Amino acid sequence: MVFAPVVVLTRLLIFVCPGLTAELFYVRDGQINSYALNFVVPVPATISELHFTWQSLARRPLPYTLHVDVASEPEAMHPPTFNISSAGYVPTETQTWRVDLPCMGNVAAEVNITISLNISTGSSSTILNFRRRKICLKEAPRPAVRVDGVPHAPTSADIFYAGAGCAGGVLLIAAVAAVACKARARKLRRARSDEQDAHAFLPDSSCKSAASYTSYRRPTSLPAVAAEERARDLQQRIAELTIQRCRVRLRAVAMEGTFGRVYKGTYADEEGREQEVLVKTVAEHASQVQVSLLLQEGCMLYGLHHEKVLSVLGVSIEDQTAPFLLYPWNSGWRNLKQFLLACRGVGVGGASGAPPPPPLTTQHVVRMALHALDGLAYLHSQHVLHKDIAARNCIVDENLRVMIADNALSRDLFPADYHCLGDNENRPIKWLALESLSRRQFSPAADVWALGVLLWELTTLAHQPYAEVDPFEVAAYLRDGYRLQQPANCPDELFAVMAYCWAMSPDDRPTLPQLQTFLRDFHTQLTRFV
Repeated sequence: MVFAPVVVLTRLLIFVCPGLTAELFYVRDGQINSYALNFVVPVPATISELHFTWQSLARRPLPYTLHVDVASEPEAMHPPTFNISSAGYVPTETQTWRVDLPCMGNVAAEVNITISLNISTGSSSTILNFRRRKICLKEAPRPAVRVDGVPHAPTSADIFYAGAGCAGGVLLIAAVAAVACKARARKLRRARSDEQDAHAFLPDSSCKSAASYTSYRRPTSLPAVAAEERARDLQQRIAELTIQRCRVRLRAVAMEGTFGRVYKGTYADEEGREQEVLVKTVAEHASQVQVSLLLQEGCMLYGLHHEKVLSVLGVSIEDQTAPFLLYPWNSGWRNLKQFLLACRGVGVGGASGAPPPPPLTTQHVVRMALHALDGLAYLHSQHVLHKDIAARNCIVDENLRVMIADNALSRDLFPADYHCLGDNENRPIKWLALESLSRRQFSPAADVWALGVLLWELTTLAHQPYAEVDPFEVAAYLRDGYRLQQPANCPDELFAVMAYCWAMSPDDRPTLPQLQTFLRDFHTQLTRFV
């Protein structure tokens, strides 16, 4: 729908996750984003306010009315409030307004909220409904504290002097010290676990060797020394990969998200020879966090060379411009998820003009899975954990050969595949192993779990896994023993491989060599019947 000759709004946006300045546009250049309006955005428990930005382009303020409807959860949340009046005029200058969503903390509930905005253009009016699902958690009651019995925060000096001064308090102080030491030990174990995740060492519970693994995932907490080492390593990689921007020529947009853009283009070397490249970059309004994440995730495969792995070719960084990440490309290559959706007749941005791919057979699916297995086996041989194995992070060529790629910009280009559970990080919740989802533990076995989901994507032509399960409930769903259903027309032998990949214990999942052996034998059996 387009606002006609009077363009009402340039944009309406909302910040979805804390720490991420992603913008969701509802109206852009006078055109309404109907898909965005139909989407119910979950609001994590850590977020208590929403921010919208608007501007009238009609050269005059336009009257509006604003109200909010809340589902019947009076014990979960106070009535939402605005920091602007419920009726007034849309200004001709850019303005940001706020909606407060205060939870009471009495009960845990999901509250459905609809914010309705009615804008009048004189002869007609336009109604925009923004739908949200606010997550409210029950807060534990705080016990009464007596300050005359036990010290508030005893230190070692306090314990020493108290023990020396009062022999009768020795037992009490010892008990307090034991509790403090236990809490400190638990904190140290948690910090050590975070540090191991930052450096991606295998957890002791599922460690097959003492080798360390490099990781794609941006850690939620990093020791200062480790952060400095990672920054220096990233700077060194960028320095080795740096190319001149004048040698890069952008041809056409292949994909575009809220802040990320992927172009097809060419790169000319010093001798003037041109080659096709894929360029990943960000828009001008991208934040520094998004730029840093693009560089960090895009450079993690640098230096790896394998026919089933697509690693970065070069990086171009110039002052006051967005960085370019270059990848080798071919006109017959496509994103695997877009390819599978096209096989199903579903159009995706940037892929609608391509010819429809041929129908996939079970033989094709098994052979493509073997290609992904080969690429992942190479990464593990180089002590690299991918942590985001999925169809969206793979490339397929015209001969159905699959290559594993990094996950740079995937959160923005495939937002439906990532969810923020109030922990300040968008994660591929429905592709993660149970231990990765609940305890942030990653190992080769966790990549095997995700590989099973990738195999399920291949057989269903990129259907959404656990589409009926709320992201906040996935961990409990898996813990109760539920898994993805067997796809239609999927042989029992192939689904058995997926089921083994989703074993509860990492030790019970098959290794990559075992999967390669079984799938090769199964592929050989399939060819005998053709």
